[in-house]
Amino acid sequence: MPDPKQVRKGSGLKSQEVRGREYAKFLGIPVAKVFREEGYSGKLLDRPEMLKLLDFISTPPAGVRYVVIIDDITRLARDYRIHFDLRDAIEERGALLDSPSTTFKAIRDADSNFVEGIQALGAQHFREKNAETCRNRKWARLTDGYWPYKAPTGYKFELTKEHGNFLVRDDPQASILAEAFEGYASGRFASQVEVKRFLENHPDFIGKMPDGTIRHQRVTDLMTHPIYAGYIQCDKLNIPFKKGKHEPLISLTTFEKMRERRERKPVAPARKDINLDFPLRGFVSCADCGKPLRSGWSTGKTKKYPYYLCQTKGCKSYGKSTKKENIEGDFVKLLEQMRPGKTMWQLVKDMLMNAWNQRLNQADKMRKALRRDMQKLENQSDGLLDRLIDTTSPTTIKAYERKIETLEKEKLLIAEKLENSLKPKVTPTKMLELSFKFLSNPCKLWESGDINLQKLVLRLAFEERLPYCRIEGYRTPKTTLPFSILGEFCTPECNLVRTEGLEPSRTNRPQDFKSCVSTSSTTSAS
Repeated sequence: MPDPKQVRKGSGLKSQEVRGREYAKFLGIPVAKVFREEGYSGKLLDRPEMLKLLDFISTPPAGVRYVVIIDDITRLARDYRIHFDLRDAIEERGALLDSPSTTFKAIRDADSNFVEGIQALGAQHFREKNAETCRNRKWARLTDGYWPYKAPTGYKFELTKEHGNFLVRDDPQASILAEAFEGYASGRFASQVEVKRFLENHPDFIGKMPDGTIRHQRVTDLMTHPIYAGYIQCDKLNIPFKKGKHEPLISLTTFEKMRERRERKPVAPARKDINLDFPLRGFVSCADCGKPLRSGWSTGKTKKYPYYLCQTKGCKSYGKSTKKENIEGDFVKLLEQMRPGKTMWQLVKDMLMNAWNQRLNQADKMRKALRRDMQKLENQSDGLLDRLIDTTSPTTIKAYERKIETLEKEKLLIAEKLENSLKPKVTPTKMLELSFKFLSNPCKLWESGDINLQKLVLRLAFEERLPYCRIEGYRTPKTTLPFSILGEFCTPECNLVRTEGLEPSRTNRPQDFKSCVSTSSTTSAS
């Protein structure tokens, strides 16, 4: 039977049909029906078209005896036992088997069975030898760091002089997947379901079903394939986790973060039915009961009115609604309060730059520590290899192999960290530019109106749901670390010395001077 590539690109099936028709014409018999077996292996007995053929010849018209014509003996089957099972099934239905390449005797004898058996064995040997050759070539390519199978989504094969058939990025698929993987590893997407929705909502992503959805298993396969981290693995050919020669879409560190997140206790994904009209739904909670507020539209006489409300029974705010404009308007004011002043923002930028420089100074120590860890892992791996050579227990051998594979993966992670710990090629200002923009004015991103960006603001700025009281408004929010630090610097209760310093300016009035001196008992007025 032809392989899928032959079906798509070749003309083998058409040529076989033409040859069969010409042979039938030579015999002087009409062609009743043609059965085309596309993309099925000849080692299988229950092939769809073969079953249809057997069913067709089971009920011949009165006085008619069918002749089953095949192009070659290898077209019937490429397995010795299946060949004779199919021939017996054809003869049991009163039909004859014939071919322009092989003579099948109506009455079998020892010699004809021997010749036919040798030909069937030859077809089986050709199939098995061809599969063995392909398997060996794939093993060699994998061992050399190349991917020999179908190109995964995000990659395509490109014929090069140095590498042969080589995997290269296939944009925009590669960029879409990289964003999805990075988003899941960083927490931007809380679950695989949200990754699935991101891919489904991206118009340029291919591989969707007719209804525009993607199977959950496909998302899992994409997220667990090490090829996207620049590594290859094939358990079927005993190829362990190893470095590939293609360009990765994500780092191994990101890939491991994804694995760790998948192994944790699953979290509930963001609801799919959250209306775009209520970006704070699920994130704002009732100040009385702590449960998330619901949202909806109230129908009036002339138009509809959007609102948020608590629907927790037993809560004193149960059933009491708040206008959407009040909750979201107060939220914008909250974001505005989180925006630092120009003087304070410059101070924070200077602190970040100072921390960056300190981090660079610590890079050498980190590299030395990583090299020590690498040497330790290599010693452990060598020790296990020595034990593996001396042991004869299959169970112990498998345990050692699993441990060695784990150590090798840890070594790869350390090697990547060593490579990434080199001095960056770009300035820290440029690297932190987007972070600076967001921290300096989170409200700007919120006012973009993009629901995905608005959800991102909520996750980046706040650690927990925002409690909202219908009378007092938002309670004190629990912000993320950057905003918490900025809040400590910006709060009016902060006991930092005023920007003018300890010495009062000439324009200060006496009462200003007194208040400055009274802030500390150890400060002397000179």
